[in-house]
Amino acid sequence: MTAATKPRVIGDALLQVENISLAFGGVKALTDVSFDIRKGEIRAIIGPNGAGKSSMLNCINGFYHPQQGRITYQGVERHQMRPHLAAKQGIARTFQNIALFKGMSTLDNIMTGRLLKMRAGFLSQCVWLGPARDEEIRHREFVERIIDFLEIQSIRKVPVGRLPYGLQKRVELGRALAAEPTLLLLDEPMAGMNVEEKEDMCRFILDVNDEFGTTIALIEHDMGVVMDISDRVVVLEYGRKIADGTPDEVRSDQRVIDAYLGVQH
Repeated sequence: MTAATKPRVIGDALLQVENISLAFGGVKALTDVSFDIRKGEIRAIIGPNGAGKSSMLNCINGFYHPQQGRITYQGVERHQMRPHLAAKQGIARTFQNIALFKGMSTLDNIMTGRLLKMRAGFLSQCVWLGPARDEEIRHREFVERIIDFLEIQSIRKVPVGRLPYGLQKRVELGRALAAEPTLLLLDEPMAGMNVEEKEDMCRFILDVNDEFGTTIALIEHDMGVVMDISDRVVVLEYGRKIADGTPDEVRSDQRVIDAYLGVQH
């Protein structure tokens, strides 16, 4: 299944990035970058190493605070967003470098994605009685559905530190999905994977978008993947936007060919 074979229902802008500039001392990571992410789409952000792609996700996610510009999410301009507030508002994130609890099982790692959904007090959770027990059972049922969805039933009790890299990436996706995000930010979800693992991850990303209606912003270096599954692509180079459009439009843009697609990585 590809973006071309199954048209998605794309809505209005869910998130708008307007004239964002970010610098660390004298180093400019982003300069006057603007684009939007529409409800229901898969939006790719591409560019050479050091183009500012992860920095942009960090601005959206609240890890970084740009010196200039504004970010509007669900029609509301955000001011000094923090990661935990972004998570509460429905923005989930995976990372370029896997950030899992290596000594915990697959099930327990994905359960951590439900923490913001839990309402029982600390004491109730400790004694595991009444509402706290019922709440945890409901959360575990939800996590089990994610495990089934990602086809990782056989590793549900395995410590993630013992899993191969591709499965660890899938567990990290599961933890993000456990938060029931409206907007899912994926930072190179297929980095380091072999062809078969990439095919599986592509399928899961498409299924998350199709079955859950989750809007996805995706950083990825594999241009075959980007052109195959994305609805629109924004291209960064040295922290500036040089192109924005459909995969076909971006693929034929001479600036993109010169800056990225024509360069061997």
